[in-house]
Amino acid sequence: MGTNGSTMLQPLRQGLPPLDPAAVSDAATCALPAHYEAVGEARGFTRTTLDGWGTGERTDDVCLVVSELVTNALRHALPSAAPARSDHCPPVRLHLLRWAERLVCAVRDPSRESPVTRDAEDDFSAESGRGLFLVDSFSDGWGWHPLAGSLGGKVVWALFRLPMTAQARAD
Repeated sequence: MGTNGSTMLQPLRQGLPPLDPAAVSDAATCALPAHYEAVGEARGFTRTTLDGWGTGERTDDVCLVVSELVTNALRHALPSAAPARSDHCPPVRLHLLRWAERLVCAVRDPSRESPVTRDAEDDFSAESGRGLFLVDSFSDGWGWHPLAGSLGGKVVWALFRLPMTAQARAD
């Protein structure tokens, strides 16, 4: 775990509303192993981080979206051999970036395949397939971008608008 989100800013900025990288208030990142327990780890990391940042009322929404993004990465973006190397080279990484009034959660994975949304009217009683529908419902926007260079893979991100704090209004 670390706190440097600068390597993630460029890919994210391509599809987000204008965000000044120099104005990032906080950034945190967490490497996640290739097993489903990582979903709970990601949720715990997110809750602890957001509690520390004082983002309050959006925390539950962000945790739900992080759960869905990490689950999708583990389920659809990893090669079948990934679990064998999961402890040596975690293939999924969660990034949290906060500006005064915006929060971005981003999940990086090794696949270059586009996330596929499923129509909400398709078998809604199905146990899976609604992840991106939930991401769309609980966030203020989401998208994805392939990563260039040696990183490879892609980043799937979700944007959350945060209520302006009294401190931010005074600045």
